[in-house]
Amino acid sequence: MLVTEQEISELQNFVLELNSTEGVIVVEGKRDYNALRKLGCQGKILEFHRFGGMNKFADAIAKYKKIIVLFDRDKKGRQFTGKTIQLLQRRTKLDLSYKRKLRQITKGKIVFVEQLVCYESYFA
Repeated sequence: MLVTEQEISELQNFVLELNSTEGVIVVEGKRDYNALRKLGCQGKILEFHRFGGMNKFADAIAKYKKIIVLFDRDKKGRQFTGKTIQLLQRRTKLDLSYKRKLRQITKGKIVFVEQLVCYESYFA
């Protein structure tokens, strides 16, 4: 995959923003979690699949004041995002801006959060 200097710089800023924001990041699974950690994400990251279903997930994370939703951009990820919005929009603050920023930075090349590991070598 062709990676530009601008992309790397913007992705580094993206991680810095994630680290400086208040809130919990939610991803689909362990590989997504690991990819964010490898890029230097230090905040609290929760994995959807550890909760055993959408309702248990929604009930467990509703206690957080701000939730950064970083589900994948595939069909399943869009369904999770929609259902999360439906269940939590009146209970807590949902932030989808990071999902949009990631798409813009990578020019749509990254569909799955776990694909971010391909940038790991640029983060020294």
